[in-house]
Amino acid sequence: MAPHDFWQELHPPGTFETAGDFTHFFVAELDDGRQLRLPIRVLADGEHALASLIVNQASFAVLDALAAALAARLQQFKPDIIAGLPTLGLTLAAAVAQKLGHIRYVPLGTSRKFWYRDDLSVALSSITTPDQQKRLYIDPRMLPLLEGRRVALVDDVISSGTSIVSGLGLLDQCGIEPVAIGAAMLQSGRWRGKLAAAGDQWLDRTTGVFATPILEKTAEGRWRAPAP
Repeated sequence: MAPHDFWQELHPPGTFETAGDFTHFFVAELDDGRQLRLPIRVLADGEHALASLIVNQASFAVLDALAAALAARLQQFKPDIIAGLPTLGLTLAAAVAQKLGHIRYVPLGTSRKFWYRDDLSVALSSITTPDQQKRLYIDPRMLPLLEGRRVALVDDVISSGTSIVSGLGLLDQCGIEPVAIGAAMLQSGRWRGKLAAAGDQWLDRTTGVFATPILEKTAEGRWRAPAP
């Protein structure tokens, strides 16, 4: 596959084998069995890799399907409004809000407008941009949309858990405890410890369209999911 061909098409159930070793792509499955090919990104040690999803590079059809699937999973929590995490989570959050029949959503951001308040911000880092230290802000004008309402916090991918915990921290400073956390992909299980440390309730409130493991390199140079 050409690099720009990833995330462009959902394939019918059973199109690709999901057991065994992978070479150039990992196969993720939605609840209805449709399959999405994800590029494999090798980690710094050369012996492990992760499946990658960049949702704002996905085709509109794939984004629509992921948003619909996540909206269906979030419905059990009865959210009144969606809050989205930057940067890529905003693309998904807006689409999920529309699928839930909402007329708008609340975007969190890393760009400080002059009317923002420093006390309504937290430090933010990401596994994909570890050297960039940013701050996460909420527009104070958006607070009435969240106060006293059932809020779902949405990101595109939950991996290390750092970004989602920052989002929870920011909302906590605003006096808001989300009823749910949602993502298109739950990447590996590293996020679980950090989220559990933030509060016992969060693991039960977190849902994703699909989950992907840390892949291990085989002697043949392929990639294998570890045994359960």
